[in-house]
Amino acid sequence: MKATAGRYGGTYAHKDIAFEFGMWISPQFKIYLIREFDRLKEDETRRNSIEWNLQRTLSKINYRIHTDAIKEHIIPNVVTKEQISYTYAEEADLLNVALFGKTAKEWRDQNPNDKGNMRDYATLEQLVVLSNMESINALLIRQELSQKERLVQLNNVAITQMRSLVENKKMKSLK
Repeated sequence: MKATAGRYGGTYAHKDIAFEFGMWISPQFKIYLIREFDRLKEDETRRNSIEWNLQRTLSKINYRIHTDAIKEHIIPNVVTKEQISYTYAEEADLLNVALFGKTAKEWRDQNPNDKGNMRDYATLEQLVVLSNMESINALLIRQELSQKERLVQLNNVAITQMRSLVENKKMKSLK
């Protein structure tokens, strides 16, 4: 605190001290301050949620490009629905391993109380990279690269892009 006398004098205090003093002398001010803080936190949460949901939606849309490439180039003409499902799951796990370092089953085993899947708990940066990897994997599938070759390339993409996004100041400002 600082107090000065004279024509342009006054009492100056750090905002935390000023808020505490204001709440002490006025219950109305205290309620106003608490409500305003709650409103700001809700607004921040909503903004972050919208950005994350948008990226999650883009990732899901990009997944269609990925599944179309699988359907056109990997799944044979005569197979059962179970075999088709297994092929899609195997390709999704290829992306999971390249980005997260584990399969969906491994994640579920490690997180039995979490609802949804590992992608629902991914960071914004991970979702951006995942979306990019789906398109890249679709291209690699069309080039008829083996799953092992694609895993190596996708892992390199994931490492490079994650490093770039984590170090990017604009991505930090979105958080």
